[in-house]
Formats: sequence, C-alpha cells, structure tokens
Amino acid sequence: MDNSGKEKEAMQLMAEADKKVKASGSFLGGMFGGNHKVEDACEMYARAANMFKMAKNWSAAGNAFCQAARLHMQLQNKLDSATSFVDAGNAYKKADPQGELAINCLNQAIDIYTDMGRFTIAAKHHITIAEIYESELVDIEKAIAHYEQAADYYKGEESNSSANKCLLKVGHYSAQLEQYQKAIEIYEQVAMSTMDNPLLKYNAKEYFFKASLCHFIVDELNAKLAIEKYEEMFPAFSDSRELKLLKKLLEAHEEQNSEAFTEAVKEFDSVSRLDQWLTTMLLRIKKTIQGDAGDLK
Repeated sequence: MDNSGKEKEAMQLMAEADKKVKASGSFLGGMFGGNHKVEDACEMYARAANMFKMAKNWSAAGNAFCQAARLHMQLQNKLDSATSFVDAGNAYKKADPQGELAINCLNQAIDIYTDMGRFTIAAKHHITIAEIYESELVDIEKAIAHYEQAADYYKGEESNSSANKCLLKVGHYSAQLEQYQKAIEIYEQVAMSTMDNPLLKYNAKEYFFKASLCHFIVDELNAKLAIEKYEEMFPAFSDSRELKLLKKLLEAHEEQNSEAFTEAVKEFDSVSRLDQWLTTMLLRIKKTIQGDAGDLK
C-alpha cells in the first residue's frame, strides 16, 4: 500500500499546527481563544505523527509527537504529555539505532510519571532505557543505573517479582564488570526473597550458585564459608547438582588440578548447558589455578 500521500498530508498538518501555535502566542491570539488554538495544534501534531508512522517516516513521527507532548505540558495535560513523549520515544527508537533521542523522550515521560506518583509505569520506561543502553549503546554502567532505579520504584510499589527481575540484571552485569561484592549481595537478596515462595523457590538454588561463584572468584575460603551458610539457609541447595559441582571445583582448586576442574565442568555441562555468563565466571576461577591455559576444553 502506497503511503506517500499520507506523508504529504502529515506535512500539511504540521504546517497548519505551527501556524496555530504562532497565532496563539500573538497578542490578539492570546485574547481570542489562545488555548483553544493550542489544543487544535496538539490534535494536529498527533494526527500528523500517526500519518508519518503509516508512511514509516519514524524520525518525523517522533518530532511530531514531541511537539504534541510540549503543547500538552503547556496546557497542563500531564498524562497526555507523558503519553506523547513515550510515543515519540518509540518512534525515535525505530529511526535512530543509537537511541539517544528515544532516551531523551522517555526520560521526560519518566519525570512526568514520577511527579504524578505513577512509579510502576516510570519503572517500565526505565527498563526500556536500560535495554537501549544494553543492546544499542553498549553502556553497561548506565544500563545498571536504570535497572536499579526501576527495581527501587517496583519495590516501593510492592511489585517484588518485577523488582527482582531488574535486580538480577544488575547482579548479572555487576559480576561481568568484576563488581563481585555488589553481585553477591543482589543474588543473596533475591535468593532469600524467593526461597520461601512455593512457585519460585526452585530458582533460589540458581541464585545461591551464582553468588557462590562470585565468592569463589574473590577468595576460595570465602566461597567455602558462603556455601555452608547457603546450605543452612536453604536445605534444598544441599541436594542440587550446582552444589555438587561447586564442591568438585573447590577440591580441584585446592589441589591446583586444572584437569579435574575442567572435567567437573564438562560433566555438569553435559546435563545443564552452561550459558555465557556461567562460562565466563568459571573461566575466571580456572585462571587462578597455577599453570592454567585459560580455557574449559
């Protein structure tokens, strides 16, 4: 379907809306229904934005939604303004792979939502920004900051499951950035909040396992003490394959035996495939064995 006509129509609407905004700002315009003109312009910008979307001109759609958002703010229509900023952000995301314009719009929407006390929706948009930093801008520190903010807002609204999902992202990336203490605290916190939940307690062993690996990278003795503590706190951890692996790895590490370490990892991997994160952490531990070649083959 040819939508080039829609783009032309959208541009005409933008021009009309611009005129209305200018007229509302003039002395006579202000005296004779200035606000009414701004409301009309708002509606025109939104219609133009949707036509640009149909024509897949995402950048122009983003600009039009931004214009609408600013006018809504001028009219004190906070919710409409926030919605328009989110729409602008979504359009810019498609136009600009770097995502800077999208982030700017989403941050403006977040400011409005938090000002209105709508923290759950603000948290959702923090996650969107975190994902842009993760995948497009590859700025993990900033992704962590937005996941942390989202987790804080979710916790404040008693949405603990959503908060934990964000915290697990923070733990995952903190460990990758070698911020092991921070990762340990998060994995322990999430494990403790899930181990008493009949639906989620199965996941607790995974979080205790990840915390143990972070301990192990820092210090072998620390790892042993942490594992004992986790077994006491969560008896189901004692029977897990993860704990059996940890004990074999500790033994191999004590003996400085690279081959036994690799064998234990391979045996575990043959049943439960290791993901990239686990592989990275296990390699970091293995490199602390003297004379190690630094792989898991």
